[in-house]
Amino acid sequence: MLAFAPRAGRSVLTALGVSAALLAGDVTGGRLIGAARAAESAGGAAAPVAPPTLFSFSDTIVSYRFQGPSAEPGIGVQRPDGTPTGRREPREVPKNVVNLFHANAWTYGTNLVSLDILRSGSQDPAGNAFGSFPEIGATELYLLYRGTLSANRIFDTDVFAIPGLVKEIGLAFGVDANAKDTTFSSQKRAGTFGLNVAVDVPAGFLNLKVQAYKEFAHNGFATGRFRSVEFLMTPEFEVTYAFPLAFTGLPLSLSGFNTIILPKGRYGRTNENRTQLEFVSQTNLVLDVGRLTGGTPNQLEVFAGFQYWHNKFGADPRRTVNTEERALIAGVSYHLK
Repeated sequence: MLAFAPRAGRSVLTALGVSAALLAGDVTGGRLIGAARAAESAGGAAAPVAPPTLFSFSDTIVSYRFQGPSAEPGIGVQRPDGTPTGRREPREVPKNVVNLFHANAWTYGTNLVSLDILRSGSQDPAGNAFGSFPEIGATELYLLYRGTLSANRIFDTDVFAIPGLVKEIGLAFGVDANAKDTTFSSQKRAGTFGLNVAVDVPAGFLNLKVQAYKEFAHNGFATGRFRSVEFLMTPEFEVTYAFPLAFTGLPLSLSGFNTIILPKGRYGRTNENRTQLEFVSQTNLVLDVGRLTGGTPNQLEVFAGFQYWHNKFGADPRRTVNTEERALIAGVSYHLK
């Protein structure tokens, strides 16, 4: 089995892009498209003078999504056709996810906190150090923090902006932590640090991120010194985007991300396997229900999308079953404001 922890289901890309978008003056990412419109509208018109506040923007969202079939590396079923022992087929796993999300912007940067509560189908069984419970799906908690600092705002300059090309350059940093009630007991702890470049686009946003990624994890199947896993620091590259689809005549937006993580070391019961280059891509179509029906805009949204994950968590498909994910995503989100 694998000796590394899963990252969350990407929190429907908000966790990847919204901090950078806030830094660039937009608010976006999957379920935050409505907030983007609100922020852009506020930025383009005179507003009444209000008492000073700590945050120039703040949004809190509760959402539900279904995603499947998800892939869980290491989870497979024995082939029924009599092929050699050890040859297994990937086992598809449906997941129901509740997400609590908060983002804000302040004078010099942004903050983002996301908590995913993921419940797997019984194909991904719950368990503990003594074994698994085949009839009960596993539950995972995945907490994520992302922050940015604006170079232009800190130094009170526009040197880090090139009109028509670059809107903003800033520092990006974050922390990930998870817990999952399986025999593997991943217990991921990870940190990221790097640069974010917000591209100057006519509408929506496009962000490029280059950063260092360092991960620690737990392997419940290993013994001794191999049970605690420390991966090598490795480069990570991200592209996040969101664009309004005004030509449709509907309050629709297209948002997504693409991420590449280079090999980060070894995994396995005795660290016998090498991690591979990991690539994950997600695209969502987001509809502002309130704006469509004449109700309150930027509050209730529905979304649908597709996620592709190659070498999931860096697993080597020659050594580990079920490393490629092709999952449909559908859900609804509500902005608490």
